[in-house]
Formats: sequence, C-alpha cells, structure tokens
Amino acid sequence: MGLLSFFLGLAGCDQQRVAELEEGVSTEADVRARFGEPEKVWDAADMAATPLPGAAAAPGARTFEYNRQPQGQVNYMITIGADGKMSALRQVLSPQNFAKVLPGMSMEQVRKMLGKPMKITPYAAKQQTHYDWRYLNPPSTAMVFTVVFDQDMKVAGTASVEEEIANPKGG
Repeated sequence: MGLLSFFLGLAGCDQQRVAELEEGVSTEADVRARFGEPEKVWDAADMAATPLPGAAAAPGARTFEYNRQPQGQVNYMITIGADGKMSALRQVLSPQNFAKVLPGMSMEQVRKMLGKPMKITPYAAKQQTHYDWRYLNPPSTAMVFTVVFDQDMKVAGTASVEEEIANPKGG
C-alpha cells in the first residue's frame, strides 16, 4: 500500500507541476525548474514526421520528453518554441494517440509520439519486438498498450489490455 501511495504522490506532483506552467508564458527555465532534465530532446525536424506534429514541428522548436515509465502511467512532451517559451504541454499516453500508431510506421516515429516505453521485449523466434507503455484508461483502469514491430522495426500491430491481465499479481 505504501508503494501505491508513493506513485499516487508522484502523479500529484506532476499535476502540480503542470498547473504551474502556462503555454505562451512559461519559459524553458520554468519547465526545467519544475520537471528537471528531459529524458530526450527532439528538434523540430525530428518531430515533423509524426502524425499531427503541431507546434513541435515549428521552425526552431524543441520538444522535451519527460518519461514516467516504467512505474507511472503518463509521458509528457513539452514543446519550447523558437522564442524560448513553452508552446505545448501534452500527456501523450492516451487512446487518442494510440489510434495514430499505424502499420508500417517506424519505431522512431512511435518513440517520438509516445516517449520511452516501460518495457521492450524481443521475440527472436517470431522476429518481433514488443514495446509496452503503462497508461490510465479514463476514469481509472490501469492498462498496457503494446506496439508489435516486425524484423524491420516497422509497426505490425497494436493492442491494449488491462494491466492486471498483462501482469497478474498472483502469478
């Protein structure tokens, strides 16, 4: 129970950090002060190949990835515009974003859309690699989203399952 409280506390901290930032007003320094160093920094050219890149593909923009996997259920992508101000803050692990992951997409495109996965599992015999992300299906169902990549690291398929089914506690 203590571990659950710890993770719920982390989620609360993120909510507070998000509330303290305002698009078009907060600066890169504000973002780093609240979230720390990003897991990864993507430039505008990196993000242009993702579906609906929006502000992330604007000239001079950089997108900071703040990963909360493997324990958390969110990943944030925070875009800093050429003017040094935050132009977008998105929690990217959602059914709406998962629907944009399509067969034939590259692993790099998926990684830029969803952030670092919780787990990567290669299946040599099947010539597949599975990437898994934990997320919360509203209002409160813990889920795992899986992207199946073929031997060329192109999306072959996707699936979502309740986390309890994917990772049973008793087994």
